[in-house]
Amino acid sequence: MSLRGARRSAGFTMIEVLIALAIIAIALGASLRAVGSLATNSSRLHERMLAGWSADNTLTTIKLERRWPEIGTTVTACPQGDLTLRCTTTVRSTPNPLFRQVEVAVRRVDSNDTLARITTVIPNEQRRSL
Repeated sequence: MSLRGARRSAGFTMIEVLIALAIIAIALGASLRAVGSLATNSSRLHERMLAGWSADNTLTTIKLERRWPEIGTTVTACPQGDLTLRCTTTVRSTPNPLFRQVEVAVRRVDSNDTLARITTVIPNEQRRSL
């Protein structure tokens, strides 16, 4: 083997180095985009978790009051953590007159996007005991 052939096979050509750098740049760009997406999704998940707690607190309050909820819709403030939220409670009749359907939808005060929605059925304790 000649000296000239040994030099040629000892390293990478400039084209090979540029192609490797291009591949690394594309991979890093995709990684940064994925990390940014994870951060956004994490924030959104945190908001939904706090909104779910607010909805659950509202339903628990209704159940603990042990009164027959009136049919209709009410909107109340239900802040949770660092979020300013509003809970829309909708009470509907059911085919069985001993129960009412209660739905709580939670939204940010500055948006109409629903973060959480919980629906349950509340029994009429006074009529059940008769």
